Amino acid sequence: MGPDGRVLLEVAVEHGRDVPGAQEGGADRLHLVAPSEAGGLSPELAAVTEVCRETDLPVFVVLRLNDSWTTTGGELTRLVGLAEDYLARGATGLCFGFLDADLLVDTEVCGHLVQALPGVPWTFPDAVDSSLEPARAWRQLLTLPDLVAVRSAGSPQGMSVGYDDLLATAASAPGIARLLLPGGGLLAEHVPWLVRAGVRQLHLGPQARPGGSRKAYVDASHVRSWRLLADDALDLARRHSASPAR
Repeated sequence: MGPDGRVLLEVAVEHGRDVPGAQEGGADRLHLVAPSEAGGLSPELAAVTEVCRETDLPVFVVLRLNDSWTTTGGELTRLVGLAEDYLARGATGLCFGFLDADLLVDTEVCGHLVQALPGVPWTFPDAVDSSLEPARAWRQLLTLPDLVAVRSAGSPQGMSVGYDDLLATAASAPGIARLLLPGGGLLAEHVPWLVRAGVRQLHLGPQARPGGSRKAYVDASHVRSWRLLADDALDLARRHSASPAR
């Protein structure tokens, strides 16, 4: 949940030029990722320094060195060092998450990173949507410390396919709803239902850019429209829950 009890709005940024639009539009947290052609990997250190210098908002930086959801022992050592460098340059938290050979959450790798970076808040990416057993993956995630969000679209194909499953997942347990960070094809029409199911975080990627193009900078008016939508949805959900049952 965001400041003052509102729905937290996380906006994906790639460089300092994206920061003004996100901040002025009402973002609560920035998700810093390398430029789109890099496939959603870890950004350069210079980009972390630039973004953190441009904002007082929490900046969570992607920790991922290849375009799969697996990692190796040698790569894991590099990830820890990179994470420490990001934090030293002003990052508030990190975004990382891996699956094992059985396509379940790699709790050993994730646990190693959590232990190496004690007390650092982190978010789990949409790797959960590629898990062989999503329900089991969620049970695993709920045991990991310092985890503040799990991004999911309910399906690797995005919310156009996974929305119904995502909504059911949110409604299945308050702990899951609290961590759930819908993204990947999120539409305005989804928001009221997700918020009513207990979701209190939303992720904006292309939705925050004119034409949905990642070649365009994050736009304040686009972010603001989602900010108002989320605020209205939360107000409606609260009024609904306060209404006496008939």
